[in-house]
Amino acid sequence: MKTMGEQVVLGLRTIQWLVLDILRWKFPTGEFVRQSAFMAGTAFLPTLLVTIPIGVVLSIQFSLLAGQVGATSLSGAATGLVVIRQGAPLVASMLLAAAVGSAVCADLGSRTMREEIDAMEVMGVNPIRRLVAPRLLAVILVGIGLTGWTCFIGYLAGYSFNVYMQHGAPGSFIATFSSFATVGDLWLALVKTIVFATIVGIVCCHKGLATKGGSAGVANSVNAAVVESMLLLAVVNVAMSQLYVIIFPRQGL
Repeated sequence: MKTMGEQVVLGLRTIQWLVLDILRWKFPTGEFVRQSAFMAGTAFLPTLLVTIPIGVVLSIQFSLLAGQVGATSLSGAATGLVVIRQGAPLVASMLLAAAVGSAVCADLGSRTMREEIDAMEVMGVNPIRRLVAPRLLAVILVGIGLTGWTCFIGYLAGYSFNVYMQHGAPGSFIATFSSFATVGDLWLALVKTIVFATIVGIVCCHKGLATKGGSAGVANSVNAAVVESMLLLAVVNVAMSQLYVIIFPRQGL
């Protein structure tokens, strides 16, 4: 409960300073650009390498299931329902937590161990404004980009495997995809990405700033940040998916 309370307070203060600094034209743009470039370069290739096998596995499993019930023409539905609505934001956010979040936590943890955070506070520099806020905005921006990239690659992987490996009909794949995948699914993916990226950013920054115990403490903080982020992402994903189904029930074809 103490950890959760500290993370909620950190999140509220970060969003407050983020909005105020942007409105006052005092946002540390240089730090934001550096962090965005680092995060994008770190997570781009792993996201690609993870998305391709996920799209292929979904195509295999759904094709086998569809073949058993005589609905092989609905292979494109797997991409629309799973990759866009569920897979894209979750995969992108988990890779953010594993690749980017761990680096952010290690950076802030090392700064804490070297007493740089204490030195900033002594000099009157707010570490939330200077370090946490630009990193949070960078995580959100990169997360949105990775989600779009994941949707595109997942669709290509599913299409290529279904058409060229399983000899499916290209028109059937595209038609079922467009029937099952709606604009609402894309909006859900974007909203999920913003929420997931915010969770990853706040949790990893909090763990880094709360690091204790020297170099071993930094390693423990990184491990705790990644594990906690993954668990929160899974729980929040289930809650948001169920809430979306209740508010916007799926209409028949």
